[in-house]
Amino acid sequence: MSDNLNLKKLLLLGAGQMAMDYAKVLKCLGVDFTVIGKSIEGIENFYKQVGINAIPHGLSNWKQKGANRARFGIIAVSCDALANTAIELMDNGVRKILLEKPAGLTAQQIKRVCVHAKKTESTIYIAYNRRFYASVKEAQKLIKKDGGVKSFNFEFTEWCDQIEKKLKNSITGENWFLANSSHVIDLAFFLGGEPKEFSSYTSGGNDWHPTATIFSGAGITHSGALFSYRANWDAPGRWGVEILTSKHKYIFCPLEKLQILKHNTISVEPVAIHDQLDVDFKPGLYQQTKSFLQEDSNASLLSIHKHHENVTTWYEKIIRP
Repeated sequence: MSDNLNLKKLLLLGAGQMAMDYAKVLKCLGVDFTVIGKSIEGIENFYKQVGINAIPHGLSNWKQKGANRARFGIIAVSCDALANTAIELMDNGVRKILLEKPAGLTAQQIKRVCVHAKKTESTIYIAYNRRFYASVKEAQKLIKKDGGVKSFNFEFTEWCDQIEKKLKNSITGENWFLANSSHVIDLAFFLGGEPKEFSSYTSGGNDWHPTATIFSGAGITHSGALFSYRANWDAPGRWGVEILTSKHKYIFCPLEKLQILKHNTISVEPVAIHDQLDVDFKPGLYQQTKSFLQEDSNASLLSIHKHHENVTTWYEKIIRP
């Protein structure tokens, strides 16, 4: 590669589907990487799907093999293992880490990662790949051309019946708001602006997510844009974000696509975007990974410290008014 990405040595932690998606990107970028999984069954399936041999039994086995330390690490393990794996990787000398969202299942877990990153002088970014969608990049240019965001709204409804089958009675299920809904909330505030103040309301709850299942709120950003949100996990719905400027309404539903509504019309039109990378790879993953490896201070990359701040100020207020 012209940007010498092939000279970077990287550890990829995990052997599940997300790790497979990263491996596909890393192979295309020509990066020198080692995959570390846990179970023999997992690494055998990884090889079957990707054609790459992985080291089993975690970081301890990798270290015992006397492998050279890598400068970069990507952590794509299960949600309940993210925080501990990040800390273990830092303890093994890796100082540049891309950590899958949401970095931990609780604010306390995320704080532990944040504190350890500061202690070890490590740089950690949280992999909210939707920030790197082609639809988002195109919208950012159009919004700027329009003069900025005037208001926005978003929905983060989850499909409870589907989630319950997989996650009932698990720590991930109990924290599904942070583990999954934060994906769309992060994107909405990334595009619309950070909230200055807002009011929030919740109700409902079920046996695996007792905190709440119905959410509503509204507020104002630091730039003066008004926003509102809703989610009802007990009713039909889907993720979506709408950004309004003085000239257009930009609609992300699904988030990978961009649609536009013009003044004095009711016809929603698709916006042409150059999204081949989002077709060839998991959407957003190629550009996110490349930006991380290039260390180009991309504003779309979210630091662990900023993420911890967002969790304690935004997410906690949305779920616990």
